[in-house]
Amino acid sequence: MTFSLGTTLRRSLLPGFAALAALGACSSDPTNPDQVTNDPPSGFTATATGPTAIHLAWTAGTGATQYIIQRATGAAGAFAELTRPAAGATAYDDAGLTLSTLYRYRIAAVRSAGTSAFSADASATTTGPTSVDVTTDITTNTTWTADKTYVLKGFRKVANGATLTIEPGTKILGDFTTVGSSLFVLRGARIIANGTAAAPIVFTSSQAVGSRQPGDWGGLILIGNGISNRSGVVNIEGTGTSADNPLIPYNNGTNNADNSGTLRYVRVEYAGFAPATDAELNSFTLAAIGSGTTLEFLQSLNGLDDSYEFFGGAADARYLVSYESGDDHFDISEGFVGRMQYLIGFQSRVVPPRAGAGNVSSDPEGIENDGCNGSGCDLGFDTTPFTVPILANFTLVGTGPGVVPTGGGYGAMLRRGTGGHYINGIFARWPNASIAYRDAQSKARETAGLLSIRNNLLVESPLALQAGQQTTDLAATNNTIDLAGSAAALFTKLPASPNSAADLDWSLSATSAGRTGGLTTFVGLGDLLTRAGSFIVGTSYRGAADPNGTKWWEGWTTYSRN
Repeated sequence: MTFSLGTTLRRSLLPGFAALAALGACSSDPTNPDQVTNDPPSGFTATATGPTAIHLAWTAGTGATQYIIQRATGAAGAFAELTRPAAGATAYDDAGLTLSTLYRYRIAAVRSAGTSAFSADASATTTGPTSVDVTTDITTNTTWTADKTYVLKGFRKVANGATLTIEPGTKILGDFTTVGSSLFVLRGARIIANGTAAAPIVFTSSQAVGSRQPGDWGGLILIGNGISNRSGVVNIEGTGTSADNPLIPYNNGTNNADNSGTLRYVRVEYAGFAPATDAELNSFTLAAIGSGTTLEFLQSLNGLDDSYEFFGGAADARYLVSYESGDDHFDISEGFVGRMQYLIGFQSRVVPPRAGAGNVSSDPEGIENDGCNGSGCDLGFDTTPFTVPILANFTLVGTGPGVVPTGGGYGAMLRRGTGGHYINGIFARWPNASIAYRDAQSKARETAGLLSIRNNLLVESPLALQAGQQTTDLAATNNTIDLAGSAAALFTKLPASPNSAADLDWSLSATSAGRTGGLTTFVGLGDLLTRAGSFIVGTSYRGAADPNGTKWWEGWTTYSRN
């Protein structure tokens, strides 16, 4: 075979041409973007500029048509795209961040030749909140922001005509002193506390984590213009102890549609201080609150007295959680006619009060419902308007035997002429009985169609109904009674002594009897159908957790012991 000189020469020169081509591709020619080295921008930095913002800066990359910035939360969080600044940009301000949190960033340049690798990480930690002492009452419209921590000094009030707005993620501390502290939202005032699952609004003790105790501070008290059944002048228990804590009446309201504002994704922790002997405040005191008020996604934790106490009114509420109450989880009386659905109450111990803060109850219950009792009950237990709430889809778990005082430990205490409809719930592990049904006047409410106990599940209690009191045919109203059953077997996670919120999963286990047996329709059930309206919905399951739904309590609730 023969070769021409030209062919041989061209073959000998090919390696050189390839080397020159490779050298040209790696060179940096600012007039030709396709020949710019495809590196990420240089000088990338992150600097915290406040409690919720971080400033990012970099040197513009030659030939870049845009940039890609990714962000990760915490030291081990995964990166995700945050934004794509345009060509020529050299800075970006990341806002709306969480206080006291580490964020990591990285940047890449996009060119016609493709996207560069990402830069090395740049990180910054947002600053913590500043502390603001609340020493005077709120008399004009006021906003509390998440970049500050508010410390309640004494018994502070939101006055008639004023609105207090609280941003998501804001923390309010109740100062523990010899006289205590609380926040009162008075009749004619409003609170707009719209937290989120990711950023709940938290009212808690001013003491350090590990040193907090039930009764460190008073609690959150809302007073509306709803109707109660006590005449004369009736004051909020625990008021009238000083000039800073004057008597505050709550009865004689006239408007059950009254609006006291919004509480959404709000926690109240370590409350229940007693300004006077045996006059403990509650985590949530809801006195004569009207149906115009929004109450949803609320939690009480380690309160010394009741977690939620309703005095009259007609407020509707849903998605309420109570962990470790000093008294009752849900206390309802004085003509309350509101509706509540999706409730969780859990008790594992007798909460230890801070010295001098007050006393734990001798008769703690899951639900305690009264008609009218005490001064101003002109017809005694028959005073109208009757207490006729609806409680639906509740999960109430007690301590089991030998923990709480023997006078208490009932899943529901129905007494003093109360009515009400209790449906699709779970009573589990109550040491004395699932239900105490006390007096003839309450039985008269049942006869009149104003009281019913339907489609509930009663598990791990010595008795379904307290002995020697009123009786009703629970089987005839589709209640399931499994007194020898196991409370723990009903749920995905129910340890005897949890350490964190992650230890409690109220989802129904695969074999749970709560998955079926619910009351799905109220048609033909008279008063229940009328009162349920569109707020209470029937369910095929029992308890607070829909087997096919979300775990609505996760992420924003907490559990701790101090």
